[in-house]
Amino acid sequence: MLKIELLESFIAVAETGNLSKAADRLCRTQSAVSLQIKKLEQTTGQELLKRDNRGASLTAAGSKLLNYAYQLVQLNLQALDDLSSDNDRQVIRLGVPTDYVQWYLQSGLVEFIREFTHYQLTIDTDVSGNLFKRLDAGEFDAIIATHWQLPQENGHLLFERRFHWVGALQGKVLEKSVLQMALYPENCPIRAQVFANHQLSMRPIRVLLSTPSPQALCMAVEEDLAIAPIAEFRLNDQMQLLDPAEHGLPPLPTFNESLYVNPNSDSVALAHLHSLLKANLEELVHQG
Repeated sequence: MLKIELLESFIAVAETGNLSKAADRLCRTQSAVSLQIKKLEQTTGQELLKRDNRGASLTAAGSKLLNYAYQLVQLNLQALDDLSSDNDRQVIRLGVPTDYVQWYLQSGLVEFIREFTHYQLTIDTDVSGNLFKRLDAGEFDAIIATHWQLPQENGHLLFERRFHWVGALQGKVLEKSVLQMALYPENCPIRAQVFANHQLSMRPIRVLLSTPSPQALCMAVEEDLAIAPIAEFRLNDQMQLLDPAEHGLPPLPTFNESLYVNPNSDSVALAHLHSLLKANLEELVHQG
């Protein structure tokens, strides 16, 4: 019999390619995950993973089992959902920055939805400034938001995010007397810091593009339409870094990405969410 718990560990190792990373994702010890893989190999009578100094990779038998593992785990979750009354499922309302919702779905939210079926996670997107206001108004149980200040007692730091002023490689936009910028919308802390730190002695600026889409900001830079504050992990070889002092630009602080919680919400559920985010984010922060 293939136990769901063993299959979940097997999937985690297959997806991360590493026992240690799989253990972090599952909030278990590496030795526990290793033992579960051994039990699964004993059950199937097959070697499922090749292990070396670089990590773990699937054998031919492992690749075949992986397809069944996904189906069995998904079927198990569907069965639990069908047997659970919607009235018994606690709703968690989460706010996520519009420009990073896909990134966060990959870094723990999908896993939370799959694993904690007794919670119903609903996600809404907005710019960080609006998310803070809506959390204070009681619209959310928690938000993930960007700020230049460290979180206080209701916040949990996830990581620091660096932004840089960039323009097109060998671009001409810097030659204009009024500097054209592409920025995030009103109420975005990044945009707020641009105007807060802009001095009269600096070059005059004009907002050419206002959008929550980081892809649109990058395109405006690459096409030499504007300069923009771009997250470090989005930089590419079509861009050049701009020194604020040299080009008369407002300095950009380091921004903190944090989970802020409503103190009236279920602390146990939000602790689960925080643990999953922390377990998944470290690798994704460096991957971008």
